[in-house]
Amino acid sequence: MKKPIAFAALFALTSTAAAHHGWGSYDAAKPLTVAGPILTSKYENPHASITVQAADKVWTVTLAPTSRMTNRGASPELVAVGKTISAYGYPSTVEKDEMRAERITVDGKTIEMR
Repeated sequence: MKKPIAFAALFALTSTAAAHHGWGSYDAAKPLTVAGPILTSKYENPHASITVQAADKVWTVTLAPTSRMTNRGASPELVAVGKTISAYGYPSTVEKDEMRAERITVDGKTIEMR
C-alpha cells in the first residue's frame, strides 16, 4: 500500500520539476526587445507568462513569479490581454520564440522582473 503513495508523490515532484526550466536555458549574450499587444496572459506560479504579437511573430514571454510581480506593482491587470507591452530580455536556447523578460514596460510603467 505504501508503494503506490510513494510512486504518486515521486511522480508529482518530478513532473513539477520538469515543467519548470532553469534560467540557464536563456542566452544572455543575445538580449532582445519584444513589443506589441498581449494576446494571452497567465498569472500563475511558478511564474507568470504572456504571449505577445510582435512585428515579426508571436513570442512567449516568461515573466517573474507572481509574488514578485505583485510586490513590484505588476498586477494581473497590468499584463492583461489587449495591453501593449515592451519586454526586454533573453531568448530561450530550448524553446523557439520564447524569451525570459528582465524588465517590462506597460502603460508607461517599467517593472524589473529580477
